[in-house]
Amino acid sequence: MRSNNGQLQCLNLHISGSVQGIGFRPFVYRLAKELELKGWVNNNAQGVAIAVEGEQQQLDLFLERLQSEKPARSQIQQITQEWCEPVHYQTFEIHESTDNTSIKTAVILPDLATCDDCLRDIFDAQNRRYRYPFTNCTNCGTRYSIIKAVPYDRHNTTMHKFQMCADCQAEYDQPLDRRFHAQPNACPKCGPHLELWDRDGQVLAIREQALLEAVQAIREGNILAIKGLGGFQLVVDANNAEAITKLKSRKHRPHKPFALMYPNLESIHQDCQVSALEARLLNSTEAPIVLLQKLNKDLKSLVSDNSYIGVMLPYTPLHHLLMAELQSPIVATSGNLSDEPICIDNQEAIASLGNIADLFLVHNRDIAQPVDDSVVRVIGDRPVILRRARGYAPSPITKDPPQSPLKRGKKKILLPLQGGMGRIKPLLVADRRILALGGHLKNAIALSINNSIILSQHIGDLETTKAFEHFQRIIQRLSETYEFQPEVIACDAHPDYLSSQYARQLSQSLQIPIITVQHHYAHALACMVDNQIVAPVLGIAWDGTGYGTDGTIWGGEFLKINDSGFARVAHLQPFPLLGGDKAAKEPRRVALGILWEIFGDRLWDLQLSTLQSFTNSELRILKTLLTKPHHLPKTSSIGRLFDAVASLLNIYQITSFEGQAAIALEQICDPTIDEFYGMDVKNDGEIDWTNLIQSILEDIQNQTAIATIATKFHNSLVAVMVAIAKQIEIEKIVLTGGCFQNRYLTERAIQKLTQSGFQVYCHQNIPPNDGGIAAGQIMAALRELSH
Repeated sequence: MRSNNGQLQCLNLHISGSVQGIGFRPFVYRLAKELELKGWVNNNAQGVAIAVEGEQQQLDLFLERLQSEKPARSQIQQITQEWCEPVHYQTFEIHESTDNTSIKTAVILPDLATCDDCLRDIFDAQNRRYRYPFTNCTNCGTRYSIIKAVPYDRHNTTMHKFQMCADCQAEYDQPLDRRFHAQPNACPKCGPHLELWDRDGQVLAIREQALLEAVQAIREGNILAIKGLGGFQLVVDANNAEAITKLKSRKHRPHKPFALMYPNLESIHQDCQVSALEARLLNSTEAPIVLLQKLNKDLKSLVSDNSYIGVMLPYTPLHHLLMAELQSPIVATSGNLSDEPICIDNQEAIASLGNIADLFLVHNRDIAQPVDDSVVRVIGDRPVILRRARGYAPSPITKDPPQSPLKRGKKKILLPLQGGMGRIKPLLVADRRILALGGHLKNAIALSINNSIILSQHIGDLETTKAFEHFQRIIQRLSETYEFQPEVIACDAHPDYLSSQYARQLSQSLQIPIITVQHHYAHALACMVDNQIVAPVLGIAWDGTGYGTDGTIWGGEFLKINDSGFARVAHLQPFPLLGGDKAAKEPRRVALGILWEIFGDRLWDLQLSTLQSFTNSELRILKTLLTKPHHLPKTSSIGRLFDAVASLLNIYQITSFEGQAAIALEQICDPTIDEFYGMDVKNDGEIDWTNLIQSILEDIQNQTAIATIATKFHNSLVAVMVAIAKQIEIEKIVLTGGCFQNRYLTERAIQKLTQSGFQVYCHQNIPPNDGGIAAGQIMAALRELSH
């Protein structure tokens, strides 16, 4: 029903993507009014629906401007159009949201940092929201952390209990107001408020006085637990060494770095090197923690003893008000006990954090979804998300569907994201609803809904009962929000992971199939979907641990990815792990296993710091274990190889957090050094590390600087990547796994592989570590279901 003769035309549109909670409907309303079009717009469980009438020229312009002028935070995944008979609407209106279907696919927007307009409001003494810590509008504020269901309307959020006052309601109802349908809209009269509590939960102060007394408590060296946007944070003065030491002791966190929050970008420039891209990340609406290089390595040494430090800017009105008073950096770390989830409830915080925090700054707006701070690092001039949470989750990741011809007839897909013809959403297999449960460390889960992967926020390590219960709650909450009923479960192939065991339970209780996915294959597929590339691909998957198809522990893998699966074409030569999982926390055990493989009984005559770190009784026990190799697990892990080298160089013999030894090795690398140690690749694809270790020992004997040895070690790993890539001869290469959080290793690998003619792809929106494997499990399950 389309004509060029100036007659009235009617166009029905449905838009999917990030189009709820960011002022998309008021934008459509203003655009339609400007073009003198009639009809309506509303939210529904799949996105935004529009009915619009006018002449064809007006409607064509409407469609064009709909994409080119959409709100900055919106992302249109797909527009479906239908030309139909005119209804003869009399005006253009914004209708109430509808929820008339059980298939909910509307994108839930992440929580957004405070916008400039709201900042002006809270620091304007004449504004009715002056110094109000819960100020927001459609351009900023809480989203995911308060939502309980879609569509995103106030009654589906934890703000439902706050009845808007007349002024707030007027803003909410006015389409031309920036707070039109801002679901968390509130003011001091009608919204949430602050309270300062002691350790027993007794109220010490409320509202503005609570804020001022909290600031004074920080200045006096107290540890403050603050209920933030997605959970509690533990805060101390970053210039108070005694307070930081107290926090480390109480949180049982002796070495793992703390993140810092600075009042403004200028103050960060005084302490850190900040590139233009890093500055944009800090100031972005996502407002993540960004890893920055210190200008002075001794700076804030109590916070982080390496050359990089995690830094962020205030991202809520409460943070802005605190930092405006303090005017100096604070430590702002997750409010949780070691290996436990972040606290989100006031009483839970009193119970869990009472032995850590001295005071509690709380509020009465409930948190529906716990969301930690995201962590980003710039690698190869691209931002790489290392921990995907606030600001990013649960934004959808688009799958890479096969190309299909445009459907003919009444309904069609109109206008893709970046011009050209759009893709038709594939049916059947690609639409299967899959729940992927991730791994054991840095867990995140994922849902497959139509053409999107919904990757959850960072959940954490499944090391404790509380962490496992938290994991189950996230599955339940995300499933309830989308009314998601899985048809297939995907999980890691490791039979002993709690996530895999839970997958088996779900599979049996729901009577649906389960698909187990090899860990490093999932890593490679996650990087492929992150970059929207298809097979053939060479996946270089390096990390600390992953269950291999041969029952050993993998971690130094070269995988040839084809259309239906993978082949392991090369890998690090396996070596024994003394103590199994215990070796992951004791680099000296890893080094001892490798030295035994090379020297056998001659090992005990060597004068090495690795041996000297053990007591005589410990060495006797370990010697007995080494003489019975069939009792020891074997690994091909590059992550454990990093540990071994750190031990040989006496950088760390025992670590207190994952990756500590590898981080220390990276920190001392010298990019001006181009030398490397030789590593042989056998005919069966095994990478022999014998010459590498012997050469390192020779350099130690010759008192070569440890920075030189560390750099040559990194360079050797890159050299073997290039050598194997040339043998395999696949043009596209993905670098994936936790080892590629290492900036020096990754950037040198990109440089050398690119120089050799390969196309190199790294992670960006999906973490390279285990926080990304659930997305890879989704893709692996889709591949298996399609064959």
